[in-house]
Amino acid sequence: MPKTLVIYLVCEPETPDLARAAVEAGADLIELGFPFSDPLADGPVIQRASERALGRGMRTARCLECLAETRSLVGETPIVPMTYAALLEAYGWERFAADAESNGATSLIVSDVPAGQRPELRRVHLVAPTSTDERIRLAASTTDGWLYLVTLTGTTGARAELSNALDGLVERTRRVADGVPLYAGFGISTPQQAAGAAALADGVVVGSRAVQVAEEGPDALGAYVASLRAAIDVSL
Repeated sequence: MPKTLVIYLVCEPETPDLARAAVEAGADLIELGFPFSDPLADGPVIQRASERALGRGMRTARCLECLAETRSLVGETPIVPMTYAALLEAYGWERFAADAESNGATSLIVSDVPAGQRPELRRVHLVAPTSTDERIRLAASTTDGWLYLVTLTGTTGARAELSNALDGLVERTRRVADGVPLYAGFGISTPQQAAGAAALADGVVVGSRAVQVAEEGPDALGAYVASLRAAIDVSL
């Protein structure tokens, strides 16, 4: 069965064209980061990109416009905005969910709102190596379509090697997740790491390295995504 490749990009004026390049090169889902001034889960690369985006005026309303522009360029490809609770608190929880959906979002990720809180907000849940089986079971039963496996503790960012915690996390989650697809992210940056993660999970999320390469433009990002896609497909 083909594995899902998720590419994370921060909302900036260039992002819709970057997303189109990623999809044309083999990305199956675009995760759109709405920049936030205190991104607890994000490492230095995404923090810098978020600071740059905020400096360019990418507040929530403009990010929703970016979402709509991205939707117009990527067809039916799923788009999942990723953000934090404080942004939704300021904008309005129900208002944000409605506006995101009307502008093309397939679902949401709110990384600091755990499963069980805000149950009315349809979203993808995250689980980590530190999650108990009970928490994983709750997340799996209420997630929107798939579970995001955080492969390591700490923030996002490229690592030299694939986390050795992923194998155990996948095995443990499969036991209680009742067939929910599992996509692994955090610390995955090279084609080799993507292939290793795809051999264990149902999909792979690449963030920090994609954000870095995206600074070089759509062609560079497309070539990078194509290398990930090829590695994942070879691993099947």
